[in-house]
Amino acid sequence: MANIKPLAGYVVVKRIEEPSQTASGIILSDSSKEKPQRGEVLAVGAALEGKVPQVAVGQIVLFKKYGPTELDVDGETVILIEEGDIFAIVE
Repeated sequence: MANIKPLAGYVVVKRIEEPSQTASGIILSDSSKEKPQRGEVLAVGAALEGKVPQVAVGQIVLFKKYGPTELDVDGETVILIEEGDIFAIVE
């Protein structure tokens, strides 16, 4: 994938696909699945003035359902999201 360096306050994330089967064994069709709200951080922009970035490359994060900008980079879809739209880091 091409090297993307986001500007201050932005993060590049690759969505992590959710399982296509529920815990009870029901198989979900592609049309019934929603886009995942979980992903791996690929790049972090510089800190905004007076702030320290809260996420780091390689971390798994939860983010807002609506708002991320999808980008197609070298045939791979990633999202560009404001750091403030990230809810949590999954440990």
